[in-house]
Amino acid sequence: MHNVARLTLPGSGIRLAADVVGGANAPTLLFLHGSGQTRQSWGRALEEAAKRGYRALSLDLRGHGDSDWSPDGKYTLDSFAADVRQAIEYLGGAPILIGASLGGIIGLLLAAESSPPMSALVLVDITPRVEMSGAKEVSAFMDSAPNGFGSVDEAADAVAAYLPHRQRPKDTSGLNRNLRLRDGRYYWHWDPAMLQMGRDAQAKIGGPNPLETAARAVKVPALLIRGGRSRIVSEAGVREFLEMVPHAEFVDITDAHHMVAGDANDAFNEAVFTFVDKQTASRRAL
Repeated sequence: MHNVARLTLPGSGIRLAADVVGGANAPTLLFLHGSGQTRQSWGRALEEAAKRGYRALSLDLRGHGDSDWSPDGKYTLDSFAADVRQAIEYLGGAPILIGASLGGIIGLLLAAESSPPMSALVLVDITPRVEMSGAKEVSAFMDSAPNGFGSVDEAADAVAAYLPHRQRPKDTSGLNRNLRLRDGRYYWHWDPAMLQMGRDAQAKIGGPNPLETAARAVKVPALLIRGGRSRIVSEAGVREFLEMVPHAEFVDITDAHHMVAGDANDAFNEAVFTFVDKQTASRRAL
């Protein structure tokens, strides 16, 4: 296992927690997790990145993990994007950004800027067209335990019910990274106020889709990875995305659901690093 260092990076008026592996002068990869997850989601990807000679960082988004919560209790896509832009400016350079779900949405918005702060973009099971039935399942799980859990095992039971395709681990201690003990109860380690963002998004269905506008503006090399069993990204959503970003590559990981890296990590790493290796090779050739 490569040494993992802990960093504190500046966001937009808040502090962000990050893990980093690899040498400071190596090509940089930045991993952004999905809603309700933490930087710990990318542990095996960071290990693979270090083996291949990359510098890789995984970031806790605002309101998640060990990063600060929004001081005003509000969570907008613009605030998430401002945080990541600020963190990249602090780090320097133009990393390859790999974003899952919410992290991918942030990456898409940043990639659409006139001077994108990245050299390439990998979207993990997210497109401008989000299937609302699947999105509501995610929101329902995140909203399902407002009073926390009596034990870590109880939290593990909730996860097992939400992800029945995964075998429930006998050792549930790993969940401690995603839980915090308060007043004798275990709570997911993210700001409950963040749930309002999802409710607002569902209320605004209809009209121009800002993610479609962003996708059409993407000029950096891009890869879309879809979980073949995803209920968030449909085949129609993939087709539409590839029409919006015609230079993008696409990989379908057959047996994975929405959380692709957790469902099929080896296949996920193969897809990501085949793309990443190609991008860094082409830049070295310039």
